[in-house]
Amino acid sequence: MTYLFTSESVSEGHPDKLCDNISDSILDACIRADSSARVAVETMVKGTEEGSHIIIGGEVTLGLDTEIDFEGIARATAEEIGYTDHSIGMDSTNPELCEVIVLISQQSGDIAQGVDEGKGLHLEQGAGDQGLMFGYASNESEIFNGLEGSFMPLPAALSQRLTLEMSSSRKEGALPWARPDSKSQVTVEYGDDGKPIRLDTIVIAIQHDDLANDRFDGDEEEEHEFIVREITEKIITKVVPSSLLNDQTKLIINGTGRFVLGGPHADAGLTGRKIIVDTYGGMGRHGGGAFSGKDPSKVDRSAAYAARWAAKHVVASGLSEKCEIQLAYAIGVAEPVSVSVNVQTFGTGTIPDPELTERVRDAFDFRPQAIIESLGLRSPIFARTASGGHFGREPDNDGGFSWELLDQEKIEALRE
Repeated sequence: MTYLFTSESVSEGHPDKLCDNISDSILDACIRADSSARVAVETMVKGTEEGSHIIIGGEVTLGLDTEIDFEGIARATAEEIGYTDHSIGMDSTNPELCEVIVLISQQSGDIAQGVDEGKGLHLEQGAGDQGLMFGYASNESEIFNGLEGSFMPLPAALSQRLTLEMSSSRKEGALPWARPDSKSQVTVEYGDDGKPIRLDTIVIAIQHDDLANDRFDGDEEEEHEFIVREITEKIITKVVPSSLLNDQTKLIINGTGRFVLGGPHADAGLTGRKIIVDTYGGMGRHGGGAFSGKDPSKVDRSAAYAARWAAKHVVASGLSEKCEIQLAYAIGVAEPVSVSVNVQTFGTGTIPDPELTERVRDAFDFRPQAIIESLGLRSPIFARTASGGHFGREPDNDGGFSWELLDQEKIEALRE
């Protein structure tokens, strides 16, 4: 008996992702100033008829006497995404139409002494908070062109690639009529064996210029037909493997008919509100902690990256087809709490899960400082993670997405 599973993604211009981008751009600026910066920054955006507001709050502690231009970073980030006109959702370049409010203080000393090496009850660098994190990997996407090496659930991988392609096509001029805000959703049909068979439904929502009045003499039906044709030809056929499409695949593009007003004017945005979009699209559990705006001493972020890194190695080693790893921490304590490194392969493992758990514990060091050093997380690499997903991405030359790199020595250690 077959079944369906759906994942979604939202573009960099979605209000929530705009906030994630601002928060992570501030984080990168702080790390450039001080690689040991402590940062926990939240952003909120909202627009009205009169204008827009960007509210930045949180804690920033720098070891150097350095001023960070929070307002300038917020405006520049929104401008880069495309919010330069109030009529499309926000004009970040105009202080009269976009107000930036900054509410930043320093990290609590009580928290800092538990995280700083050599301080607190435990002298090693401890976790920045308690919490649980999950990492997940699957080999189901590996047989499809363009997805090799991602080790991601297929619905999540495809939905992320669709929104990334819409954003890049808009900026590069392939979709000159498109505006920043967009979404995608992919429903995959799976067989009895849990393998993908085909795509059942693709949903796209993309903000656009007022084409009906500007180009089609007020004809909204003609406007919609044009957008459907453009998205089908320039986005879907480019991103989605043809082997997954058939006559029964449903394409729903701008299902309401129009999407002219979007961004912060149409919807409020908040950092950390797209945690399932950021991870595995709902396939694989989530500990609840958001990533954006948090420096790597926060295990919500760094340990989630480490758990993904380890899970990807398990699947790449051939020891399972699916792998989920849970970590859990206590604030101020370096080692994950007892029995917290828990590996599950959902019946796809070649060895028992308890034995695989021991092999993962031996091959990977999940103490916060070890994670930061192993993955090179003291670099300004985080703004690029704020949209398009944190996992299944191609590592870059600047150290970004290091948790997606495979280490052959670790693969051999797991096998042995």
